[in-house]
Amino acid sequence: MNQIKLYKLVETIASKEFSSEEELLKTVLNQIVENEDIKVTGGRIWKLNADRKSYSLLYQTGHFDRLKPGFEIKIEEYPIFDKITEERTILGDETNEVLLEKGIFRYSASGVGAKVKVNGKRYYEYLLALNSENIDEQLRINLNIVAASLTSQIRQRRIAEKASHLRADIDKARQLQKSILPQHELRFYDYELYGVTDPAEIVGGDFFDYLEAGEEKERLGIAIGDAASKGVGAAAEAMYISGALRMASSFEIKITPLMRRMNQLVNKIFEDDKFASLFYGELSRHREGLFLYANAGHNPPLFLKAKTKEIELLNPTGPLLGPAPNAQYYLSSINFSKGDVLLLFSDGVTDTTDSEFNHYGDERLINKLKELSHLSPKEIVLKILEEVVEFSRNGSYSDDKTLVAIKKIS
Repeated sequence: MNQIKLYKLVETIASKEFSSEEELLKTVLNQIVENEDIKVTGGRIWKLNADRKSYSLLYQTGHFDRLKPGFEIKIEEYPIFDKITEERTILGDETNEVLLEKGIFRYSASGVGAKVKVNGKRYYEYLLALNSENIDEQLRINLNIVAASLTSQIRQRRIAEKASHLRADIDKARQLQKSILPQHELRFYDYELYGVTDPAEIVGGDFFDYLEAGEEKERLGIAIGDAASKGVGAAAEAMYISGALRMASSFEIKITPLMRRMNQLVNKIFEDDKFASLFYGELSRHREGLFLYANAGHNPPLFLKAKTKEIELLNPTGPLLGPAPNAQYYLSSINFSKGDVLLLFSDGVTDTTDSEFNHYGDERLINKLKELSHLSPKEIVLKILEEVVEFSRNGSYSDDKTLVAIKKIS
């Protein structure tokens, strides 16, 4: 399953009303196990008992031999707990005799919630373990996303219970965020560009930017990103990433090292439930319209060829920024011809819903782009945004919406 869609699935489930965060965790785990796209056969939730210096089984579901309710593992007897504290999500061979007797030979586990001090070390409040026929890197990535999303939802619940936002501070954040966004419209050699962001709240986690690169400004970087969560926290992450990108562009860093560095910064600077998607590409005066790019888990931009009206998806070339600090990112490319259009967008465009919870969707967006491709980038963006806003006027779900269109005009 697409990483962003997996995050949104967890976010949608967790956004409902729950009597407790434990009920939230159980519901999300059940939905994940039932979702055929995720390919998980079962799972367990473990809860830290700081006084007893152990983890006890809170909940289990799926197709496997059940453990005794309340089954407990002492922290000092299971060094894997220390490793989870350091790396958050791990895969490995099971060593606990009781678990081995239940046929659990390989495990995947990830930390959820805040970290609590026990014996001078900090351990996650909850552990989420998933069963799958394939205990592999893809499962680790999926589990990382689920755990980060759940941690974010738990933190938001606690914040909401303790305090409300101050309007004056939010207004300041809104003005600050607006100040870092570029002008909507830009002309770069044979290309016209137009971008816009429409936050779901006063401030949002979406951003885009135009970045001049090269000593003679012969290249133009285009970035679009989406910080997980919403509101002030997401806006702060978006502003940090945007600022770091601007700084990096002045140092002539190549695209793949740039993405690796951005990933490490997000992992280091922000709490471990924070992550972001980022698409970054560069236009140049290359006579064949070369456009180099890397995609860190962002929605695949749509590249429309003017002559054939065919659409190419610019799929991810690496994972989301944040969860995996040593992740690798790869470079890819397309070539613009006259009239070709590249549309970058955030998932708030396609995931927005109408009153019956129908999504606007990728197919609708593709058809709209084909219909509008003869127009200028400004007209393309504004007409798509107008249709999306009208579509979701009475909808039950709304997120930040960002669109950037690039068109080669000669």
